[in-house]
Amino acid sequence: MIQIVKLHKSFAGHEVLKGVNLNIETGKITTIIGGSGCGKTVLLKHLNALLLPDHGQVIVDGVEISNLGQKNLNKIRHRFGVLFQGAALLDSMTIYDNVAFPLREKTGMDEGAIRKKVEERIYQVGLEGMGYKFPAEVSGGMKKRAGLARALIMDPEIVLFDEPTTGLDPLLGKSIHELIVKMHATFGFTGVIVSHDIPEVFTISDFVAMLSNGVIEEIGPTEEFLASHNPVVQQFIKGETQGPIRVL
Repeated sequence: MIQIVKLHKSFAGHEVLKGVNLNIETGKITTIIGGSGCGKTVLLKHLNALLLPDHGQVIVDGVEISNLGQKNLNKIRHRFGVLFQGAALLDSMTIYDNVAFPLREKTGMDEGAIRKKVEERIYQVGLEGMGYKFPAEVSGGMKKRAGLARALIMDPEIVLFDEPTTGLDPLLGKSIHELIVKMHATFGFTGVIVSHDIPEVFTISDFVAMLSNGVIEEIGPTEEFLASHNPVVQQFIKGETQGPIRVL
């Protein structure tokens, strides 16, 4: 389990996270929703210590990670895979080499073993035969698939998804959601998704949390979340803009 306890984070005097409390269940998919600029990605980056809190704790399976030394922090980070919003592929490398990059940098595997594993991941995300292409030669959806293959290449226990369908049309977005579900069933990772893709993302989530005004407004199993009587939650998921949203 990942536990976030009273997490605060400010930038240039502006407090973005104001005491976030959140538990993320092992082996499940938890989606964090909220308005643009509310701090969803900031919160996500704290989970693997890409950002460190001003106050509060991030606890991964009982280990508080924000005060770890570099060696132990690297061990924690190796448990994570990340699918970045723009896939973050290296333009100078082929799809194959992008996926292989973590293995070459972080393991002592020989090229034969690397090839076997990379080709397996490329096949699993639906890019069989596309490894020789460069990122500029493939579609946005294919870039996302390649980014997911790279995120999974080290067999992570936890995968973070930062707006995985950004820039994709609805059909491509749906295909990426379906791929996340398929890979989750295959690998059994703990998934944390930051998304604006309402209501489609609810179909793939075990739990949904809403970030609003710097705190978690509500969290629960997806069906319970959707049935919430909280007016802030209902206004957001229904896309209603009339009238003020309650500020805590």
